Amino acid sequence: MARYRGSVCRLCRRENIKLFLKGDRCYSDKCAFDRRSYGPGQHGQKRGKFSGYGVQLREKQKVKRLYGLSEKQFRLVFQKADRQKGITGTNLLTLLERRLDNVVYRLGFVNSRTQGRHFVRHSHFLVNGKKVDIPSYLINTGDIIELRQKSRNIQCVVDALGAVVRRGIPQWLELEKENFKGAIKSCPAREDITMPIQEQLIVELYSK
Repeated sequence: MARYRGSVCRLCRRENIKLFLKGDRCYSDKCAFDRRSYGPGQHGQKRGKFSGYGVQLREKQKVKRLYGLSEKQFRLVFQKADRQKGITGTNLLTLLERRLDNVVYRLGFVNSRTQGRHFVRHSHFLVNGKKVDIPSYLINTGDIIELRQKSRNIQCVVDALGAVVRRGIPQWLELEKENFKGAIKSCPAREDITMPIQEQLIVELYSK
């Protein structure tokens, strides 16, 4: 499957918001978005006004890049959200938050969702005692996520857990740092997602 291989800092600058795609670097003075908070490329500093469609497209691109999904993956998640009862936009964000690669990032085991996807694919995590290597696996209330014993001395995991206080743990999750274990207390609610996302714009875009 095709995946973006370029500089992820360009994505933050393109969407004009810090997406925290590079872990600790995004909190440091080396953050490219803080140093050059304008669009990438030759004409990056000449931001024009977006049409209604352009605003909707940029919002969709922002959320898609935030969670590290391809266009096809994102559309499939939207279609699933649209089939569920309730508000489609809220359903969409809830499904994205429940992805295993996102949950291990939220728990602080890794520094980014990209790193979380890598660790999940290489079978570093157990869900309810069973190996799961699918990043899109959806967790449920009551699930227990645990780092495998042989993976607990990996330096980047140790560093990520050491910095977890700065990033914080969402209320719907519970971390047992000493045991390298996390629990899902409840499904994520809309107010638990603090990034400035206007999900209704995405719904309007796909409804055309």
